[in-house]
Amino acid sequence: MFLRFFEQLREAGIPVSLREHLTFLEALSADLVTHDVEAFYYLARAALVKDERHIDRFDRAFAAAFDGLDAVTPEQVLKAMDLPPDWLEKQAEKLLSDEEKAGLSALGGFDKLMETLRERLREQQGRHQGGSKWIGTAGTSPFGAYGYNPEGIRIGQDESRNRRAVKVWDKREFRDYGDEVELGTRNIKVALKRLRAWAREGAADELDLDDTIRSTARNGYLDVITRPERRLASKVLLFLDVGGSMDPHVRVVEELFSAARTEFRTLEHFYFHNCLYEGVWRDNRRRWEAVTSTSEVLNTYGPDYRCIFVGDAAMSPYEITHPGGANEHWNAEAGHVWLERARAQWPMNVWINPVPREQWDYTHSTRMIREIFEERMVPMTLAGLTEGMKLLT
Repeated sequence: MFLRFFEQLREAGIPVSLREHLTFLEALSADLVTHDVEAFYYLARAALVKDERHIDRFDRAFAAAFDGLDAVTPEQVLKAMDLPPDWLEKQAEKLLSDEEKAGLSALGGFDKLMETLRERLREQQGRHQGGSKWIGTAGTSPFGAYGYNPEGIRIGQDESRNRRAVKVWDKREFRDYGDEVELGTRNIKVALKRLRAWAREGAADELDLDDTIRSTARNGYLDVITRPERRLASKVLLFLDVGGSMDPHVRVVEELFSAARTEFRTLEHFYFHNCLYEGVWRDNRRRWEAVTSTSEVLNTYGPDYRCIFVGDAAMSPYEITHPGGANEHWNAEAGHVWLERARAQWPMNVWINPVPREQWDYTHSTRMIREIFEERMVPMTLAGLTEGMKLLT
């Protein structure tokens, strides 16, 4: 059974290894979960999924392998009641809370509950809808489905309506973690975390336990070794294209900006329109009054910054190739000159394009920007951002 589950995970594109499968089986053998479908699901996911992008695939494979696992049929209940009563009582004591045990007492105890269930299964003929006695649906009987009774046994119901034994894998809360989906802030954070790097800098104020142990063993006396504290080293410079053809992409660019501000302690951002020229700005409401010289930006931020351009790269080719080609002002130098200066100043650079990759070749200017960036252009999907973060490291 579990071997087939392992095969389904591999078929779903989840890179699960034999070692992880053996870890999963070992956890089951250790009785980490018993008689709890939801706990079994979380145990399997924890043991077999290494990357959050694969959680939705896991949910689908789990559903295919164990569909109906949490449903209880009348036949299964009758079979269970053939088990030794003392075993059933011990299982009830182990699995039920004090409140649930008290609820069973209201019906006459566990034995009375099972005896009543047996009798009603014998007496009832056919389906029953509503009511408070028969085994059926939409009622308050302690037996059946799609109703409510706090001391109930669920029979023949494929999901919980009162959050009991719910099939969490069918929720598919992580379905937007797929590689090629449009991004939301949560997904963007997942991708941007891959750029977060740590470095040791500053005064030695952190205990280096490994070196302390080695030095103490070597010298024969306690020799405390310290080292600089680890601090977040990723510094990001973000250039955002605004206006014109970028208007349809405002939402996703806002989400990218929001996620970046959360993930990176050192983040500087500037806006431009279509292509980088001699001036950029921080506030779109004051884009004409509060312009920052691009030369000043180039001289202020060192080459240790990661430089990210965000834009659809859709413009007139003259805006890239010719002085005076900009559509809003007279640019003394062509756009490609400024882009090449930026790439020279910040060698770790990438261009993120919100337009799907398959549409890039339809726009001449997009092809030109790709050539200037030496193919370091990625789409704004989770896979694209992951690729981009790798280019920046």
